[in-house]
Amino acid sequence: MKVLLHVCCGVCSASVVERLRRENYKVTGFFYNPNIQPFAEYKKRLITARRISKILGFELLEGEYDLNPWIRKTKPFRRAPEGGERCRLCFSIRLSETYQLFKKLKTFDKFTTTLTVSPHKDAPLINELGLHIGGVYYLSRDFKKEDGYKHAIELAKEWDLYRQGYCGCVYSKV
Repeated sequence: MKVLLHVCCGVCSASVVERLRRENYKVTGFFYNPNIQPFAEYKKRLITARRISKILGFELLEGEYDLNPWIRKTKPFRRAPEGGERCRLCFSIRLSETYQLFKKLKTFDKFTTTLTVSPHKDAPLINELGLHIGGVYYLSRDFKKEDGYKHAIELAKEWDLYRQGYCGCVYSKV
């Protein structure tokens, strides 16, 4: 089975790709993160995601980086607490774009996201959004389970990967 994997960053994708392969999925990554600011940070994360795709041998598609629509949609929630409505909206934006690509390409059986590997992200919420957006085509997983996050960090150290210090959103940095 083929899965389109939304990639939030290279570090998170490493353990997730390995797990999906153990589940017999052929993985194609999709780096789509218009939330990441500044652009220099976005580039660091994209470069790391590209490195992981080469190390693990999977195709990585790259979405458009257009910050303006993301800012317009999330600005009303800029003061919302981390993990609140702004994050819900940001997850939804990225999952929706992944689902649109999934439908457009018509070559995948499922789509999912690396977002659930982070201990800082609400996996039940992310999976709820994914199921709402993509129904039966969304592969609901909590990738932090089975030491997914721990393994991602181990691989980051082993491969000397860039690790970010915040989710990427300018509002989370303040």
